[in-house]
Amino acid sequence: MNESEEMSFEEAMAQLEEIVQQLEAGEVPLEESIQLFQRGMELSKYCQGKLQHVEKQIDLLMEENGQVTAKPFTLQEE
Repeated sequence: MNESEEMSFEEAMAQLEEIVQQLEAGEVPLEESIQLFQRGMELSKYCQGKLQHVEKQIDLLMEENGQVTAKPFTLQEE
């Protein structure tokens, strides 16, 4: 999924919202619906990964003994 790796979280969410709207409208042929659903799942996974990354960064910046402490963050591939 190289395309989404290059896009921002906001761009991915906007694209995901468009896909959801198309699928909910029910006017897309079956084959296209399957492709849209697959793309939506990829975008959802990408966004979830981005959110988890940010959550870990925030956790590292949380207060420690009353002081805000920045700690190095390393992304661990799953």
